[in-house]
Amino acid sequence: MPDASNPLDTEGLFTDEVGHARCFWCRASPLYRAYHDHEWGFPVTDERRLFEKLCLEGFQAGLSWITILNKREAFRAAMANFEADDLARFGPAEVERLMGNAAIVRHRGKIESAINNARRVLELRAEFGSLAAYVWRHAPLAARDRPARMTATAVRALTTSAASVALSKDLKKRGFSFVGPTTMYAFMQAMGLVNDHIEGCSARAAAEAARAAFVPPQ
Repeated sequence: MPDASNPLDTEGLFTDEVGHARCFWCRASPLYRAYHDHEWGFPVTDERRLFEKLCLEGFQAGLSWITILNKREAFRAAMANFEADDLARFGPAEVERLMGNAAIVRHRGKIESAINNARRVLELRAEFGSLAAYVWRHAPLAARDRPARMTATAVRALTTSAASVALSKDLKKRGFSFVGPTTMYAFMQAMGLVNDHIEGCSARAAAEAARAAFVPPQ
């Protein structure tokens, strides 16, 4: 929760020991801060990273992202490093093995969903050339459905968007699961399809510069 003794917290920011201002949500740990500073909001085209995030957002449903982030290395080790071609070959024996792995989230529906979604990703690649090409077709236009200023209030209100609803609907039509509009908006935030770093956050300008230089895959 924001700390009233820190004036930046009233704007949804906190400052670290050397004076860097960051978005309020990454305060919990150095790992969370590193994720915020170097990953969240920066545009991604890497197939493995996109698919990993798609899966991990599904695992997060009902949990916090820091819980999943703390388990990310264990997920990678257990789930073929989220290489879709390899995960798509998992069957009942692998599901049971994963259900016995205390280092990950042992939720049968989510595990089976990740395997199913790997198979659906292979179909997307066949149609669009890559998961990246498909995903970036759904990036919103900068001036559409976006706040004029990215304040803490604006970020907290942005749990879905027209673009995330459209992406969710299309993925569900294609047989994906655990891809609701809220989950897909979180995916879009993390993979840089939008920049939801709060105004004044030390990472916002870097993320925006990366987005400005970014050429979406075709």
